[in-house]
Amino acid sequence: MPMTVRDVMNRFVVAVEATASFTDVVTAMCRFHVGAVPVVDAERRVIGMVSDEDLLLKDLDRRLGDLLFEGPSRHRERRKAHGRTVSEIMSSPAITVTEDTPLRRAAVLMHRNRIKDLPVVDGQTGRITGVVKQSDLIRAFCRPAEDLRDDVLEVVARHSRDCAVRIEGGIVHLDGGVERRSQLCALIGEVWRVDGVVDVESSMTYETDDVGRDVSAGAPPGTGPAEGGKVR
Repeated sequence: MPMTVRDVMNRFVVAVEATASFTDVVTAMCRFHVGAVPVVDAERRVIGMVSDEDLLLKDLDRRLGDLLFEGPSRHRERRKAHGRTVSEIMSSPAITVTEDTPLRRAAVLMHRNRIKDLPVVDGQTGRITGVVKQSDLIRAFCRPAEDLRDDVLEVVARHSRDCAVRIEGGIVHLDGGVERRSQLCALIGEVWRVDGVVDVESSMTYETDDVGRDVSAGAPPGTGPAEGGKVR
């Protein structure tokens, strides 16, 4: 099973309420050495997020003034720079995940939204249950070698009876053959999605090309193009 947020999250949460002052949130972040804190209501439901970047806008505003505020977010940034309470500084609504969110999905959310921390909430109540940090996600690459091998072998068994597997430093080497090219593309694509896989090297061959030479468009690395009956 793919690793989820539950596997790496921190259940110790430093959170603040929307009525907290600028000084209160700075003190909390410095005391607990965190770069962002969730903002919660009286029921501990997440309503926003404050990051160190939000707080630094106040100092940058003093130094740079109007030179700081450019682009479509200038009004929001100016409001944060002049804010005195958390409700005026926070980003809202907060981007959240649940404990069942796959780590890859959490990584995509962080990358797309340029954030390093995600509050973890109960899917039904919205109450906070923990926090997952960008640095937590790399634990997917720290899996025991035997666990990684077991997962890769399970994937291979679903697609081929003639495939030798060798794993070195997270790099999966595949050698053998399948009947159809579509099988091979599916095999390599699924191996790529195993948590902890760093790269896939394939010497696999196929007998029948049932998908055409454009199969590699939009496919994961290692699934095409085909050369001489192989998908590399």
